[in-house]
Amino acid sequence: MIEFYPQIKHAHIGLALTSGALFALRGACALAGMRWPQHAVVRWTSYTIDTALLTAAMMLLTILPGALYANGWLAAKLSLLVVYVILGSFALKRARTRRARAVCYVAALATFGAIYTIARAHHPLGLLAPLLA
Repeated sequence: MIEFYPQIKHAHIGLALTSGALFALRGACALAGMRWPQHAVVRWTSYTIDTALLTAAMMLLTILPGALYANGWLAAKLSLLVVYVILGSFALKRARTRRARAVCYVAALATFGAIYTIARAHHPLGLLAPLLA
């Protein structure tokens, strides 16, 4: 399966960026009071993208050697993923006030950015690693 690594990696990256962009759009429109972000088709599209993203991630996890993950960057990324999902859930529907949804939305976007930089740098501190070293 290693021969498919480049395709799987590019699919994972594209799906991650698509997922983040769809969340950013849905969150901004939900904060603006639009109803379409909660429509079933939009939610199912998001679920489909996220399922494909996680599938590609699991494929990459099985293809690559474990030593690649020795410095903890993957654990940091997965921990932040849980935080991102929870914040996103509150930003889109669970928070009771508009202000709380807005705070959760901004925090979720910041968390997504942190996940992105960790993935790019392959370091738990992301792009901050060179500055703090």
